[in-house]
Amino acid sequence: MAKYNVREAKSQLSRLLEMVERGEEVILAKRGRPVARIVPVERRGLVLGSGKDDPNINREVLDGDDWWQAMTDDEVAAFLDRR
Repeated sequence: MAKYNVREAKSQLSRLLEMVERGEEVILAKRGRPVARIVPVERRGLVLGSGKDDPNINREVLDGDDWWQAMTDDEVAAFLDRR
């Protein structure tokens, strides 16, 4: 685990981010005292069905079989008028 003072980290931020992308952790220190840790972001794939219990989904629309079709010109015009 690499340790950098803030001044040094500011001048080498791109390099530090490359290290983090490779899976390394970087410690940022202020006056030699650790204050923060830069770690790689946990990347999770899309979980199919994860929104099935979302209360914001309009189930009535999804129950129909035409929800996936493109809007008509009139529907597009009405949608754009409501901006």
